Amino acid sequence: MAVDVVMPQMGESIFEGTITKWLKKPGDKVERDEPLFEISTDKVDAEIPSPSAGVLKEIKIAEGQTVPIQTIVAVIDGAGSAAASAPAPSPAPVAARPAAPAPAPAAPVSASVVPAPASSGSTERIHSSPLVRRLAKEHGVDLSAIEGSGAGGRITKEDIEAVIAGQSAPVAAQAQAPSAATRPSVPPPPPAPIAAPGAPAAHGSQFVAALQVGVPRERIYFGNYEVQPLSNMRQKIAEHMVASKHVSAHVYSVDEIDMTKVAAIRAKAKEEFEKRYETKLTFMPFFVKAAVAGLRAYPTLNASLDGTNMVLHREINIGMAVALDWGLIVPVIKNADEKNLLGIQRNLNDLAERARSKKLKPEEVQEGTFSITNPGVFGGLFGLPVISQPNVGILGLGAIEKRPVVINDSIAIRSMCYVTLSYDHRVVDGAVAHQFLHKVKETLENWSEPLV
Repeated sequence: MAVDVVMPQMGESIFEGTITKWLKKPGDKVERDEPLFEISTDKVDAEIPSPSAGVLKEIKIAEGQTVPIQTIVAVIDGAGSAAASAPAPSPAPVAARPAAPAPAPAAPVSASVVPAPASSGSTERIHSSPLVRRLAKEHGVDLSAIEGSGAGGRITKEDIEAVIAGQSAPVAAQAQAPSAATRPSVPPPPPAPIAAPGAPAAHGSQFVAALQVGVPRERIYFGNYEVQPLSNMRQKIAEHMVASKHVSAHVYSVDEIDMTKVAAIRAKAKEEFEKRYETKLTFMPFFVKAAVAGLRAYPTLNASLDGTNMVLHREINIGMAVALDWGLIVPVIKNADEKNLLGIQRNLNDLAERARSKKLKPEEVQEGTFSITNPGVFGGLFGLPVISQPNVGILGLGAIEKRPVVINDSIAIRSMCYVTLSYDHRVVDGAVAHQFLHKVKETLENWSEPLV
């Protein structure tokens, strides 16, 4: 019995996914719930398990392709009877599908040299995939003028191809430009600016050119070099960071905290803590609890901005930046104000482990009200992090190091840590930011809360 494998919906607001890697090939045996392929969405990367045991008969969607939810991406022979014959015909469907959109192979070379379409001036988010945005950029199509036929009004590949088909002359003219740009003997022209001041932030493949605005391409491609396409996650990070800098008025405040008392408490309790509760005790839950105290005292930092309205969140959901080998993700500790230190530590360890194994659910990276990032774990003195939208603040933690400090006119060796607060000046003033940092500092330097 044949079983269809479909692109799953990984959240209410997610209407498509990109297959980044097939973990099995046609003819391989698979068990039910065994990881079958990896996908990347706007929210999270994840491994998708097999819905049935059997033999992978056919792969319909190749790696790198973005398709709507519920699209059949593969077929499993539940009976396993086609195990011997399946590998032979399977390459044909995989090879035939990517060959359909002719402009796709030239996209990595031409994406940053074709002028971006004029901005429509609309600030409404356009729901589309990176492939659709790339095709629109290549052919000068304004996506805001297209009515999407996909789920939730999303603009599909078929929508953009229908528009392009009606512009045969412009398409033919643009088809020559990328081929000329690929000739080594002719330096391609510099990329056009992505957006005028005040225009919406760049999205999709436009961010590649945004990184090099005004720099001639011959000054980028020179000498001995290697070109590596950015992963889907890296592209999403680029989009979100550019959008955050475009939207929020970033201001930064720095303070220094004496972590000696907390360090002594942790050093004394960590071995017994790990034996009793089977989880390591790190410094991070102390910082989370201190941030919760600061957010309770100054709720303006636990807010979002919606036009001219400030949304004050009643829950305190702390997003924790987790460094991955292939990027960065921010899972969220929901209702952190209701958890003790042990509960926060277990939640932290669980989210970090599942983030690294691609087991996070979309809802576990959503609805954060404030964020914390820890460059200090890599030895950084301190950092100036970019705000994670739609938050208005993010706390950056530096390395905890022993340094000589002056205490009561005497020099002492103390465990010190720099902390930084990046905040949105549209909502938060400097006075509130420093009061918040002082509350965090006061909580940690005078720690009195039990570990459990």
